[in-house]
Amino acid sequence: MLDPIQSEALLGDGRIAHGFFGRRGGVSEGIYASLNCGHGSKDVRHKVSANRRFVAERLGIMPERLLTAHQHHSADAIVVTEPWTFATMPRADALVTATRGIAVGALAADCAPILLADREAGVVAAAHAGWKGALGGVLEAAVATMEQLGARRARIAAALGPCIGPEAYEVGPEFEANFIAQSSDNTRFFRRRPAGARPCFDLPAFVLDRLGAMGLGTVENKTRCTYTFPEDYFSYRRTTHRGEPDYGRQISAIVML
Repeated sequence: MLDPIQSEALLGDGRIAHGFFGRRGGVSEGIYASLNCGHGSKDVRHKVSANRRFVAERLGIMPERLLTAHQHHSADAIVVTEPWTFATMPRADALVTATRGIAVGALAADCAPILLADREAGVVAAAHAGWKGALGGVLEAAVATMEQLGARRARIAAALGPCIGPEAYEVGPEFEANFIAQSSDNTRFFRRRPAGARPCFDLPAFVLDRLGAMGLGTVENKTRCTYTFPEDYFSYRRTTHRGEPDYGRQISAIVML
């Protein structure tokens, strides 16, 4: 049985179904166990499709209406009006729709998934924010695209799901320099450790700050560290540290019913 994290800000009158799904509850095996929803992994394709079908059923929609994009750490946000196939999947890091019954999703394995909704306008969105996308403006692009479909910032509820936490996100000076080049105020998102140690980046805090700066109606933090809980979440960084050949992806999705 799938038991996703849900946001109180996105719950309500039953018109929205959503969830930040972890890695439990699927059919994949080995390093992909068990709810791997990423077709970009090297997992057995029919097992990934079965896992996505489980998620779609949990959301109350047909499997072909659960959509994710070819994510490439960009600020690209696109409007979704109809289903696509794996072969025609667009490149984007935020999906926005006003079409009922289409679920938009974000895949992640340390990056931050964000789900957004303006219930009154009937507009929902899912964004994938790694450090590049978050710094480059993917969250702002998602909100701007929602506005194009009639959403208003003051009505938008946003929730941040599980992603890598600061204690596990050690970075180098060149990484930090990218953020300081945009604003010296970004130094507050880097935690200093004993002399000589590399800093740690607080991705959840950075994402929440960007969301908060846009004047949204509600911003909710539902994050857990994907690196720290290996039984619950896939993690690219943990996979790298373990020397594993590949990794699964968890999905976060939202749909207006």
